[in-house]
Amino acid sequence: MTTNLVFDFGEVLFSWNPPALIRQFFPELATSDEAAAALGKQIFSHADWLSFDQGLLRLDQIMAQTTARLGLPAASVEALMAHIGERLQPIECNVEVLRQLAARRDTALASGRAPPVRLYFLSNMPAPYSRVLEQRHDFVAWFDGGVFSGDALLVKPAPAIYQLLQTRYALEPAHTVFIDDSSVNAHAASTLGWTGLHLPTPSRLSMLLKAYL
Repeated sequence: MTTNLVFDFGEVLFSWNPPALIRQFFPELATSDEAAAALGKQIFSHADWLSFDQGLLRLDQIMAQTTARLGLPAASVEALMAHIGERLQPIECNVEVLRQLAARRDTALASGRAPPVRLYFLSNMPAPYSRVLEQRHDFVAWFDGGVFSGDALLVKPAPAIYQLLQTRYALEPAHTVFIDDSSVNAHAASTLGWTGLHLPTPSRLSMLLKAYL
């Protein structure tokens, strides 16, 4: 039986460290780790950013609204947000896990056998950054399919975005495993009959998947 493995992107396949970004672009405000984390939360966990994730705000709109809401320098906000797609760096050990899984799938298909795995992604990702990842990183093409929130106009943990992926690729819930760095998002998958796995640290991916391969 083929197992459908569904990957989140941030902190699963790509590094995502908001406090580090805050320290880089707002050093005068990131006077401590706590201050950097707090400002990162005000920017990236606010409803405005979730609307950007969902494709309901354009990049210029989220930059303007964040600048006005927090009283931040417009040039710094633009420098932070305009090129986040380029700043998302692959987590190489996990890309290697993905490469091995894709090789196993392709070997089985080439020999006429049912593949042991199919590979999908489900990521809260604004469309401008999604396009950059697709262009810059060949391994995005290794997936059998996937859904970006900014394209779907839906965001995790809303059930509808999981159901969209499930319907689009005819995934059987009982044979679908979802990996996310958010326990809330992993739990949402579980409520739909998938196996939702919380990945607390990226380096644990290979170990976390062993029981399902």
